[in-house]
Amino acid sequence: MAKVFLTRKIPDIGIELLKNHHEVSIFSDKQNPNKQQLIKHAQNADAIVSLLSDEIDEEIINKCKNLKVIANYAVGYDNINLKAAQENNIVVTNTPGVLTEATADLTWTLLLATARRIVESDKFVRNLKFDGWGPELLLGRKTHGKTLGIIGFGRIGQAVAKRAQGFNMDILYNKRTPLDQAEESKFGVKFAKLDKLLKDSDFITINASLNDSTYHLIDKKEFEKMKDNAIVVNTGRGPIINENALVEALKQKEIFGAGLDVYEEEPKVHPELLELDNVILTPHTGSATTYARNEMAEMVAKDIIAVLEGNEPVNRVV
Repeated sequence: MAKVFLTRKIPDIGIELLKNHHEVSIFSDKQNPNKQQLIKHAQNADAIVSLLSDEIDEEIINKCKNLKVIANYAVGYDNINLKAAQENNIVVTNTPGVLTEATADLTWTLLLATARRIVESDKFVRNLKFDGWGPELLLGRKTHGKTLGIIGFGRIGQAVAKRAQGFNMDILYNKRTPLDQAEESKFGVKFAKLDKLLKDSDFITINASLNDSTYHLIDKKEFEKMKDNAIVVNTGRGPIINENALVEALKQKEIFGAGLDVYEEEPKVHPELLELDNVILTPHTGSATTYARNEMAEMVAKDIIAVLEGNEPVNRVV
């Protein structure tokens, strides 16, 4: 039997599937291993199930001599040194598709909750401040008929756009390669250069992946281009936004608010964000539905089993 190491406990459906075929060890159900711990526990493993928060670098890959497959329990894989994996003939897989709808749902949850000041309102009631209806009590932002700008238009960005159609919104999108006219018509969207999207949008969602071109894509000058009543939602990757610039934009009321599920130095959150009422913070729970997480667990397990049996995995990255 081959040895499979999990850096963190995943849903049982995936673990049981792996145990039916191979020897399984799990580091923890509450914390990720540090680099030294990961090397210690995985150095004899044939397969690793990693999380996005596990940095699988060249040193780790080179020290795990038996390693044949790294199955990332995430759709992103910027935490893995793909070049080192290829050089060592290690297959890398991910979990695309199954978390699309869940993440799009959370994107809209943050958008609407920020627009209508739901967290503030909840605190207001719990703190016994509610003494009756008032004409100007906790006024929020209108969503219906407004303009939504989507940065990154892959599966999740497209799912966000579909939901926006129900709010009769004008939808702009920005991506490296624009869609053809038929695809734009299908989603009811128009391509816009980033500057125009930032200037014209009432709501901006970040659904892009992290790479050299998107690191700090939204910085001080980008916030200055936004409307002063704009709302920014990030369920993509934390470092796409410069959090220092975001804090200043929120403090100076350059924008109305923000909803964040990801952070620049995750799991660390900028301390000033914790003090602001015009930002809603969630703990990277974009895919946190029972259905999505079970599907992800089954996907990584099946891909590991396929590779270890000499077959092609479904969700191969390299």
